[in-house]
Amino acid sequence: MNGRSEIKSQKHNSKPMDYAKLEESVYSQVFNRLPVCIERGEGAYVWDSNGKKYLDFFAGIAVLSLGHCHPKVTKTIVGQAGKLVHTSNWVYTKPQLELAEKLQELSGMGKVFFTNSGSESVECAIKLSRKISGKKEVISFAQGFHGRSLGALSLTYTEKYRKPFMLGDKKFVEYNNVDAIQEAVTKETGAVIIEPIQGEAGVIIPDAGYLKAVRDLTADKGVLLIVDEVQTAFGRSGSMFAFQKEKISPDIVCVAKGMGSGFPIGATIFAQGLDFEKGEHGGTFPGSPLACAVAKTVIDVIEEEYLIENSL
Repeated sequence: MNGRSEIKSQKHNSKPMDYAKLEESVYSQVFNRLPVCIERGEGAYVWDSNGKKYLDFFAGIAVLSLGHCHPKVTKTIVGQAGKLVHTSNWVYTKPQLELAEKLQELSGMGKVFFTNSGSESVECAIKLSRKISGKKEVISFAQGFHGRSLGALSLTYTEKYRKPFMLGDKKFVEYNNVDAIQEAVTKETGAVIIEPIQGEAGVIIPDAGYLKAVRDLTADKGVLLIVDEVQTAFGRSGSMFAFQKEKISPDIVCVAKGMGSGFPIGATIFAQGLDFEKGEHGGTFPGSPLACAVAKTVIDVIEEEYLIENSL
């Protein structure tokens, strides 16, 4: 019996669904699941297939900035889905431009490229840093986490797409140690990528002034600073962006997760003067009207309901 047939058959008897068994036959076994199937969410709560209620501390893995099924987000999804879900990047759409303008305003930075996830935002940042610096070495930090994509570009045949951006040497240095990063940066270094707070490592908060010291060092050395705010942006650190607490100006910022409050969207934000040339980067789904409309609503609610101020 295939997965679809089993699902249909469950509707006609009272036996509980064996979700683990079904998943084993139809879905990649990459996740360690809890023995529960969630069917509904509202605010901070979710309900499983047996109607049991749970307080959701997962929040979709640092995603649900407004909780489950916020009425304004739901209204935006329904309204935009009834108007325009997707088109090509050959044309302009208002939701894309309005969201980009909002991110530019909030970050104080330059242009924006939309993505579908945090990993894609980081991939975009790495490509741009290699284009701008002409160097391939990127320094990151021990216990840091920046996504799971391997680098689809390495499998792309056409040389003009591959050559400027291929992965080169990388270094890992101790987090929250100014001397370590100072020793690691050389004339071969093109960029440093850092999380303002290391999330995957266990919410490691660096000393006050550390992020500014890294920014000052990279600026002095002519090295680009990429700030990975996938987990920290949109109020999760007490300000719209964590880098703003130390009053620094990164070269590139990566965001996602809480930006869509459950809807898949991310962005890479560039400092003024940085950008790709036409055709150097792209994608089919980035910046879809639906995703952008949702993210704009999420940000509006965060501001209108003073959620950042309320969290302090």
